[in-house]
Parts: sequence; structure tokens; C-alpha cells
Amino acid sequence: MIEYMKLKNALYQLVGGLAFILFINCEEKKKSELVWQKEFYHIGSQSSPRAIDLNKDGVLDIILGAAKGENKTTAEGVLAMDGTTGDLLWQQKGNDQVFGSATFHDINNDSVPDVFITGRSRVLMALNGVTGEKLWEYNYQYENDSILKYANFNFYNTVLIPDQNNNGFPELLTVNGGNVRAEPNSEKNRFPGVLMLFDTKSGEILAASLMPDGKESYMSPVYFQQPKTNEQFIVFGSGGETVSGNLYLTTLSNFIDDKLSQAKIIGSEVSHGFIAPPSIADINKDGFYDIIAISHASQALAIDGKNHKELWNLKIPNTESSNGFAVGYFTNDKTPDFFTFVSQGTWPNNTGSKQIMIDGATGILSYENTLGCTGFSSPVVYDLNNDGIDEAIISINEFDCERGYDNNSKLTIENKLIAINFKTNSANKIDGAFSFKNIFSTPLLHDLDQDGYLDIVHIQNYSSNGDLLSFLGMQIKRISTSIPYETPSLWGGYMGTNGDGIFLNK
Repeated sequence: MIEYMKLKNALYQLVGGLAFILFINCEEKKKSELVWQKEFYHIGSQSSPRAIDLNKDGVLDIILGAAKGENKTTAEGVLAMDGTTGDLLWQQKGNDQVFGSATFHDINNDSVPDVFITGRSRVLMALNGVTGEKLWEYNYQYENDSILKYANFNFYNTVLIPDQNNNGFPELLTVNGGNVRAEPNSEKNRFPGVLMLFDTKSGEILAASLMPDGKESYMSPVYFQQPKTNEQFIVFGSGGETVSGNLYLTTLSNFIDDKLSQAKIIGSEVSHGFIAPPSIADINKDGFYDIIAISHASQALAIDGKNHKELWNLKIPNTESSNGFAVGYFTNDKTPDFFTFVSQGTWPNNTGSKQIMIDGATGILSYENTLGCTGFSSPVVYDLNNDGIDEAIISINEFDCERGYDNNSKLTIENKLIAINFKTNSANKIDGAFSFKNIFSTPLLHDLDQDGYLDIVHIQNYSSNGDLLSFLGMQIKRISTSIPYETPSLWGGYMGTNGDGIFLNK
């Protein structure tokens, strides 16, 4: 099936590629080209790709999670792909959807980073970076534990924090929560999320605490250290699409000492929670990291990192958001700005999509558009034309937005990779494919082969008869562009270039 679609898309991709070259710089000697495109059958991905050199050839390789569907096991749950050719380096079994993005650290002392990745149904595993073999995995056996009995659901993205047990290895912070069997707009079968800390070396649980409000959690936690004071903080959130929740700030020491109940509420919602992870950036130029977040009710807020007071607050009416902010310089000042998608309508019957950009200095909505339909892929950022203003690169799906996700009637769907130029208020297509979709995966921007030019990696899942959520096959592409990569992307993947939610100002 995908081979047929590949042929069907060949001319379309060629035209899109030429348009992309012209958009960037028609005088560039280096040509933008599709370096490789790999097809996988009967599986798809909700994971966002990450890059690391696993085979020591000097080219960054691609790691991502995959799945056949909810509650389905697949031998292709985690894929490690050679960055040069796209060929598989290894794969690892997934007992359910592996939707998390990889975190890397060498824990077996072979000088190759190992892989930590997460997903549905308690999926949390550490994999040998060379072979893909399991070094350890989470094994639920806590039915009688007052806290850990609730750590029986999904694991969300992990982040490394400094060594806490003095074994020479950092620790792994994550959250477990969410029950796929819980009905929307119902409190039945809702269980408290669990903030958890694991030893990266052994998988031992070092700390675990329930959400202070007893609500579920879907938010990947963010850890940061204030540059001026070295204080260590964790931001985490509770609530869901139809469940009230809060955005919390706590110190690492309070979490370690089992004092999560003392966490400070820095944002709150009724009938919605906080799902998208926050972004961390200094927006008032005082040398302290500030916290910028958006609730599922599309309430965007900025919290001063020094005194924890609100800097600005902006509500996007009649929309919902599960997408995190991408951070870049989208306006004519030197203060970071914030861009994301919000969904029009009400979950689970969202219709259209709206793109918004907020001026970080003022909290004013400075750009909005309505490209494509609802999707949960987050944007990435790069100054593609070197004019001093960053572009946002987004993956959108175009179809009849009013028909919703659960209607399997036939429709034409097209996935597009688009660059938004805030200076000219234009949207330019980078790549596209008919009969493909991307609902969750964030593209990756990097210079994989260190040739001094930007590479783009993105995932497209095959779509048949308008079935938007099923896993029916996918293709993964690496595009080499003619855009000089003189400055690394400051926000080149999901939760930023380093996957930790922190934006390092220029």
C-alpha cells in the first residue's frame, strides 16, 4: 500500500522540494534534497524523533517510538535508524504505544549514549544504545503501596536531573498517569498522577509523590536550575481535557523529601487541566528563568521566575490546547516569543486548528492563522532566511475539519510541513504528501552530518479512508536543505533542542 502511495507522491514531492529551494534561497549552490525516506508497514508513530550518534560514524542517528495501536504489542516499538542511510540499526519490542521521545545517557560505560523511552501501559525502559537490548524496564508490582499503586498507567517524557544517590549517574524524572478507559466529562476511573524519580543506572525508584490535588496528570515535568541562585525547581501539572487541574512549582529538595504537598500553585483551571509541558526562558531580562505555559483551556500565562508572580496572561477564546509552546525570536526585539497550535471546538470533537504567536515581552497576541485541522504536533524554530527573525516550522493536516476524528467516512487528507514567516505573514510549504497524516509527532531540526547545513526529519503516518487515529504504516524522511546551519537551532525538537523545555537566550 505504501509503495503505491510512494509512487503517487513522487511528482508531488519533487514540486514541493523545488518550491522549498526557491523559498529559501534560489542562489544557493547546495541543493535541498531528500536524503532518505523509509517506509514501515502496519505501524505508525506518535513519538517525536531525537538524534544521537549510536554507531560512532560521526553522523547523528534517529531514535523514535512506534506502535500498532492501543493495547497492541509490536516488535517495532522502538526504532534506531542510521542517520546516513535511514537503515535500521536496531529495534526493540513495545508492549503498547511507545509515544515518548528518547532521553540519552551512557549508563553501561561503553562511551555510547543509552536510550530511555516511555509510552502507554507502564512503558518505561532503558535500552543499550549500541544493540537496543533492554538494560532495565519498569515492572509494576505495587498494588499494596499507597502511592505507587497508582503508577499503573502511561509514562510521559523523561528529563535528566543531577545525581541524587551519589552513584555517579544522573536521575530520571517523569510522571505516570492517565487512564484510557476513563470517559470524557466523567470523574469515574480517574486516578491521581504520580511524579516519579528513577535511578538511571538501575531503574530503582528514588522518590514518588501523588499530585497534590489528587488529579490525573498527562504533563511531562520540567526541571531547571536558576542561573543566579542555583536553586533547583520542578514544574508539573495536573488535570486533563475535561478534568480541572493546576500548574505547580516545587523545589527538587521538597520533592525528594516527600513534601510535594507544599508545591505552589502558579496556574489553575476549572473543567480543564494543564497537559502541554511549559517552556522555560528569561523574558524580563533579570537573569532568572521564567515559566511560560498554556492550559488545556488555552489560557497562556507567564510566571516570573524570581518572585513567582504573573507577568502576563492571555486567553484564546473558544479553543483548547494540548500543544506546548515553541520559543524563538519572532518579533523585532531581543525577548523570546512563543508560538503554538490551539484546537477549535471541544474535545473529543475538535474541528479546526489555529496557530498563535505571543509577544514574550508584552503578552500580546501578535499573529494568528487557521491552517489545517486539529493536530498535536508541536512547532520547531529556525531562522531559515537569516533575516534575524525566526520562522516556525509546523506539520499540519488538511481535510474537512468539521468531520471530526471519529468519522471514518472517506476524505482526502494531505500532510504538509510548512514554514511560517512572521516578518511577511506568509506560510511556505517545505514538504507534503497526500493520504498521509501527522497527528502527534514534532519534526526535528539538526545538522545530522555536520556539513554545515540544516537537516529536517519528520514522520508521516499513512491514512486510509479518513481514519485519522489508526496505525496503518508510516514513512520517515530526512531532508537536507541549502540553509546554512551556522547557529544551532534554539528550539529544534519537541520540548526544545535538548528536550528539557529550556530556552537558552542568545
